[in-house]
Order: sequence, then structure tokens, then C-alpha cells
Amino acid sequence: MRLLLVEDEPNIARPVIRALEAQGHQVRHAPDLESARKFFLEVEPDLMLLDVRLPESEDGGFILAKEAREAGYKGPILFMTARDALADRVMGLDEGGDDYVVKPFDLPELLARVRALLRRVSEVKKSRVQYGPLELDLGNRAVRWEGRLVELSGREYALLERLALFPERIYSPEELLDLIWGEEASDTGVVKVCVHHLRNKLDSRVVRTVPGGYKLGVEP
Repeated sequence: MRLLLVEDEPNIARPVIRALEAQGHQVRHAPDLESARKFFLEVEPDLMLLDVRLPESEDGGFILAKEAREAGYKGPILFMTARDALADRVMGLDEGGDDYVVKPFDLPELLARVRALLRRVSEVKKSRVQYGPLELDLGNRAVRWEGRLVELSGREYALLERLALFPERIYSPEELLDLIWGEEASDTGVVKVCVHHLRNKLDSRVVRTVPGGYKLGVEP
């Protein structure tokens, strides 16, 4: 899972990063609000762990959570803060937080809370398909290559999705023409062009040319 940790105290950030990475997560660390905003757009994290008090603002974590929700972020948000007043907890949940852990916290407790939140993410991720560096979000029709969001046309996405859903199958150009273009095209040259565009935008490995046609070129 991709996690974004926003924490300005290195003595807290370092052990948290080590523990999360040891559990197999990819952790992007931002020490301030500005870099957190940048990384949020780059990473599109599965989970955000936010300190509340950041160099730019006493409510930096709350501000970032609110901005993320307004931008459509649906992943869980966990606040980590020394502010333990009831009003702060309520504010955090109202701004889009899902859980709240008070500093100083025990690392095992934090990891347990992260696991609980990520179980929800796993349910959502059933609508995703991943083969090595290729990831398709079927619900949002979004494609990533090595974590990088790649913009595809409707036809490019449809062709790639077809190959990804049936990775062992070989599709002839005629089949793909019929499945993706229907009656809107009759020349299989458009299939060749579409495959060319996919290779250029993603990677030359993404679609393999084999005897009989094309198949997905990447494996889990």
C-alpha cells in the first residue's frame, strides 16, 4: 500500500517509517504542509497519517485533511497528535479524519490502527487490477505505470482493460476491433495505432505482439 506520512518531528517519523516499510508499505514522508500537498498529488496514497501541528500552521493536519476530502480523496486518514482535547478529536473527525491517536503513542498500537484502516482499503481495491508496474483502477478508469498516473484516451483504456482482465488470452486485431470500436471502424490499422500509443504512454512491455495477435505483456 502507498502511505503518506506527514510528520515534522524526525524522532517520530523515522521509527514509524521503518515499521511501516517493514510491513511492506511504500511510505512517502512529508515534513511540512507544502511538501505534503505536493506528495499527495504525486502519490495518491491509500492511507494518510497526519500530524496536526505543522510548521506552517497549528492546524496543518486538519487543513490538509479538509483539502484532501474536498479534492475527492476517499482513503482513510489517521491523525497523530499531542492535542488530546475532546474538541480537537471532534474537529479532526469533522474535517475528514477516520481515526485519532494521541502522542506519545505505542508503535504497536499505531500499526494496529493502520492495519484496521487498510482492511477497508483492501475491500475497495478489489476493483483494481495490478500486474507488476501496471495498475488499473476499474472503478475510476485510471491507469498507473510504476505509480505514475497516465492519461489514456477512452479507446486506449478500453483496449488495455480488455487485455488486463484476460491476461492469458491472445486477441486478434479483428477481435479487438470488434470489441473496442464496434461498427465505428472497419480497419484493423486503428488497433495497431492504439497499441502503439499505449506502448509510448506506458511502456513498450505493456502489450506484447504474439502469433495470432496481442496479449498483456506484463505479469504479476
